[in-house]
Amino acid sequence: MKDYVETKINEECTNNQCPVETSLNIIGGKWKGIIIYRLLDGKKRFNELRREMPKITHRMLTLQLRELERDSIVKRTVYAEVPPKVEYELTKFGISIRPIIVALFDWGKLVQEKEK
Repeated sequence: MKDYVETKINEECTNNQCPVETSLNIIGGKWKGIIIYRLLDGKKRFNELRREMPKITHRMLTLQLRELERDSIVKRTVYAEVPPKVEYELTKFGISIRPIIVALFDWGKLVQEKEK
């Protein structure tokens, strides 16, 4: 079984762009996974996300949200009211990443325990 999996992985990564590379191009980087994790609970406004991620700059959060929106992971909804209200939420495609984010969360806990 292991040989089959390794062969399949090697075929996929030599014939085309590797699926892992494709995935990481979309959700990789320092902030995208955290943004997706924060949106797993539902809709959030920009400043809610900022408060939950105090180390991210305003500019970087804006850029990362735009990229996630471009890649159909996040939906941005602008409400026609004063003051303007904008909410971000995961799309159906974005929600499909949930098991990956949960696995990363669990693995991160193992790493933290190991480092203690």
